[in-house]
Amino acid sequence: MTLEDDAPKGRDEAMMLSRLVVTALAAACLFGSARTHAQSVQAQEQFPNRLVTVVAPITPGTAIDILARLYADQLSKRFGQQVVVANRAGAGGMIGAQAVANAPADGYTVLFANSGHAILGAINKNLSFDPIGDFAGVTLVGEAPGIVVVPPSLGVSNLKEFVELAKSKPGTINYGSAGIGTSTHLAGAYFALKTGIDIVHVPYTVSATIIADLLGGRIQASFVPLAFVLPLLQDGRLRALAVGAKEPVIDPIAIPTALSQGFDYQYGTWYGMLAPGKTPKPILATLNQAMTEASKDPELSAKIRAQGIEPRDIALERFDAYVRADMARLDPVLKVIAEKR
Repeated sequence: MTLEDDAPKGRDEAMMLSRLVVTALAAACLFGSARTHAQSVQAQEQFPNRLVTVVAPITPGTAIDILARLYADQLSKRFGQQVVVANRAGAGGMIGAQAVANAPADGYTVLFANSGHAILGAINKNLSFDPIGDFAGVTLVGEAPGIVVVPPSLGVSNLKEFVELAKSKPGTINYGSAGIGTSTHLAGAYFALKTGIDIVHVPYTVSATIIADLLGGRIQASFVPLAFVLPLLQDGRLRALAVGAKEPVIDPIAIPTALSQGFDYQYGTWYGMLAPGKTPKPILATLNQAMTEASKDPELSAKIRAQGIEPRDIALERFDAYVRADMARLDPVLKVIAEKR
């Protein structure tokens, strides 16, 4: 037999060997892909298996911070893992929100936010993230109506007198908020829009300073959750003119609605948890279930109500739509704020 006779046989063996190698590589890839998928599913099923960080985008002692810590304690007990709160205050909530938007979408870094989060993009032209598209809703925790608060030294005893004073002296009444774009900023701007008055927004970086300046007469009003000013209302150092809700406040003090005084002002701040937008659904569901179970605890519910917040519950798949609807409601005032910037 010649070398020429051996050539076809050699080529056949080489081709067969090549096919075997290709088949083996394909099988290895399939096995590796299946293994990676299985590991990913297993990791989601085991969530959480390490520390979870809840970012509060505002200073300690505020409603968001207090709620974040209350729920972090509850989640730690339910998960058997440490859940900590990290304050990332500044820029009206942008710093904390950006930290979560840039975090891995694995459920281990989440954001505790309120209404101010949803409108960040509407009043900040160069925002590096989308406050709606880059986040996924986990759960709604509660809602708090805004209280119109003034110092007694202003000389008004009801909402009508306050509006009349503001109209007689446009641009002279200052109201304080926790910062540009925060829920307390929106509450005041929405009130001005609804009543047709011209009041001046004064943003603060430390919320406690709002109280000091109200008492000192440096600002003349604020639009805040009840718990923020309750002790000062009870001892008479501040006066509540109205609540932006359908029902009046009865306990622990009496506050009439703006509606009952002839003004169509209904404003409430929502509080809830958000995760990075691409967080897997099973992880969102795990977080949602744990938060929902925690909210059923009577002691926790009592502490939430003590902050002037009414506990609320909403299905996981409905929370994003809820946020968008709230944003649409505030669209007119957002346009006014944007024009002034």
